[in-house]
Amino acid sequence: MLSQAMCKHEGYRFEPNPEVWWVHGHATERAFIYVTTETLNHEQLAQVSDEVGPDRSLLICGGAFRTTAEYDNLTLKKIPQAVLHRCEWGRDDYSLDIRSPLAEPSEASDTAVAVAPGPKAPAKRGRKRSAQEQTLPLFDQEGDA
Repeated sequence: MLSQAMCKHEGYRFEPNPEVWWVHGHATERAFIYVTTETLNHEQLAQVSDEVGPDRSLLICGGAFRTTAEYDNLTLKKIPQAVLHRCEWGRDDYSLDIRSPLAEPSEASDTAVAVAPGPKAPAKRGRKRSAQEQTLPLFDQEGDA
């Protein structure tokens, strides 16, 4: 999710390369992006720079950088806090636990009475009423008026 967000934020197309670990997306055939929350030091950046090579460029979006060196083929950018705060951490999925109150039976639903709509209520499209819903009266015929 973070890689996708940063690709969109920086104008790159999110297309991770399964063979090259540092390619999370690309802007052109030779311009790539890598996103990590780690703090990268000089040795790590030098290794990545060698692997990228002189004919390509890599934008590295990271949590922090501990180097004063400059690399011709690397651009270092700290991930904005606004983007980091929108991500959920420690989860491998983003499924929500949403339960419909109609899906769970309860004691109250066993005693509920379905009522057909009056003449002013618009008919709902896409749902056919059961025969029981269509014939139940609104008020008990023997009850109080």
